[in-house]
Order: sequence, then C-alpha cells, then structure tokens
Amino acid sequence: MRGKVGEYDLIINDSTDPFGPTEGLFTKEFYGSCYKALNDTGIMVYQHGSPFYDEDEAECRKMHQKVFRCFPVSRVYQAHIPTCPSGYWLFGFASKKYHPVNDFDPERWKKRNIKTWYYSANLHIGSFMLPRYVVDILKEAEKDG
Repeated sequence: MRGKVGEYDLIINDSTDPFGPTEGLFTKEFYGSCYKALNDTGIMVYQHGSPFYDEDEAECRKMHQKVFRCFPVSRVYQAHIPTCPSGYWLFGFASKKYHPVNDFDPERWKKRNIKTWYYSANLHIGSFMLPRYVVDILKEAEKDG
C-alpha cells in the first residue's frame, strides 16, 4: 500500500486468524496504512473474529481497539456462519466519513430493485444490532484504547 495515499474507495481485508504469517494484518500500523490509502470517503471492511469463546474474545477486543484508534467511524456487525466453531462471527466496518446505519438509505437500496437471496435493507440494519455482551466488550475496548 505504500505510495497509494488517498487512492482507494474500499479495502476488503478477508484475512485469516491473527496468528502466524497473517499476524501483520492485525496491527495498528496496518490499519493506519489502510486509513492512509483510503480517500476521504473510504471504507474498510474486515473479519473481526468471534467473541463467543473466551480465548477468542481477547483478540476481538484488541482488534476493535486498533481500528477504533485509526478511524473516526468504527462499527462491528454480525453474521451467523455455520462453518465457524461457534457459528457466530463478527465483521468490522471502518470509515473516514460514513456510518453504516445512520448514513444508510434503505429506500435508495430498494429502488435499485436488485434481487438478492440473503441481503435486505432490514438485514443490513439488523446486523449492526449486537448482543449486549458484545456491545459491552466493544465499549470496554474503546475505553481502554
């Protein structure tokens, strides 16, 4: 990403676990580089892991701290992924400008009349409505960060 300051609209980081060879993709420096590479309205989405098991909760907390420190808008959304050990998975949304719920226009989406099998405007909003224990984990990470 060096030399590409302010060039990208979107960065999708679909990396694996934050251990071993991909560990560098989970650092504050990496997220800072993503921030610099995005244009003024840029968005980054990324895998956030699962807070379901205690040993994974710490990684989720650390990841949120790092992204929260780098981006003015940092939110987490959820999905149920049957192939994951707990079946419950989180993803991150980070932006320089846009909030994924407050700036979402469901009517504009519906007017596009795109037939989808899974996605809907209600699901979009609902995916950001997190269980209380996850909200508490994220709030604690923001205070610690």
